[in-house]
Amino acid sequence: MKKNAIILGIETSCDETAAAILEENNKGKPNLLSNIVSSQEEVHKKFGGVVPELAARSHINKIDIIVNKAIKESGKKLEDIDAIAVTAGPGLIVCLSVGLNFAKALAMSLKKPFIAVNHLEGHALSPKIITDLKYPYLLLLISGGHTQYLLVKNLGKYIRLGTTIDDALGEAFDKTAKLLGIKFPGGPFIEKYAIKGNPNRFILPKPIINRGGCNLSFAGLKTAVLKISKTLRNKKDKYDLAASFQKTIDEILYNKTKIAFNEFKKISSKKNSPFVIAGGVAANKNIRDLLERLSLKENFKPIFPPQNLCGDNAAMIAMVGLERFKLKKFSKLHHPAKPRWPLDEKAVFLKGAGVKL
Repeated sequence: MKKNAIILGIETSCDETAAAILEENNKGKPNLLSNIVSSQEEVHKKFGGVVPELAARSHINKIDIIVNKAIKESGKKLEDIDAIAVTAGPGLIVCLSVGLNFAKALAMSLKKPFIAVNHLEGHALSPKIITDLKYPYLLLLISGGHTQYLLVKNLGKYIRLGTTIDDALGEAFDKTAKLLGIKFPGGPFIEKYAIKGNPNRFILPKPIINRGGCNLSFAGLKTAVLKISKTLRNKKDKYDLAASFQKTIDEILYNKTKIAFNEFKKISSKKNSPFVIAGGVAANKNIRDLLERLSLKENFKPIFPPQNLCGDNAAMIAMVGLERFKLKKFSKLHHPAKPRWPLDEKAVFLKGAGVKL
């Protein structure tokens, strides 16, 4: 009888130390046995953002404990693992190196395949853990470091349709939260503030809303929020600014997603195509509701990862590991950490001064 594949996933790209065990069931589908995420929120809170050196030190102190906890909770033994998958990029190099070196040493000692995983591909495939997702599909990746529309043709095959030319959406949420006096990580609290505010009080800019295809820009919006934040006098003002910010983001995503749908249709004739919205910001209920309504209106099938799989986690890394394991797509042990690692290697880099749209 053929043994079901068991994959250990490890994630240390930023400020979460995470490990997960994923097993392929008898029908070839993933079964998540454990998913442990240790946050460093308390470590970085007083600095208002992630400090790379402190994050790396925390990973070093925790990784062995977290991996052992994931194995124990899965009900499996270390020797049962068939392959080790780990985030190799993109991310903070000092953080990536911790998980990467740990995974390499473990793979070498167990004489098991080693699989270097693109963190972004983890987000792209995260819904596969809970749904029978078929290629091709449209992906909106919205996280703290990335905002992109991509055509996912197959495992490892991506075409970027649009990207942010400056700040990522998650960064815009976090910076706005900080200006409103919300402690790090504040992005998720914007939605709670917005519920209490008047979304029509402040008129905020929507950069490149009518040009640049489905490329996006959030730097000008962030600057406008900065200026207005200096005039706020009470809690009500803060609620109103949060609501106005949320409304502006909704309008930008609505407009740009419609363009992305049209771009996708030019490439793929697939009917009722899946539209995956993944990454930390995909946990925002307002954005989820908005994109779900738009998707159904435009004949796309909206798919979101569960809330606990939107942020950085190792389950999604193990998912990519399982897909690559089945195809025997293994990595060399000298695979480097890649701070910058785009899914579409051929896409033009669109950040910095002088960008033309």
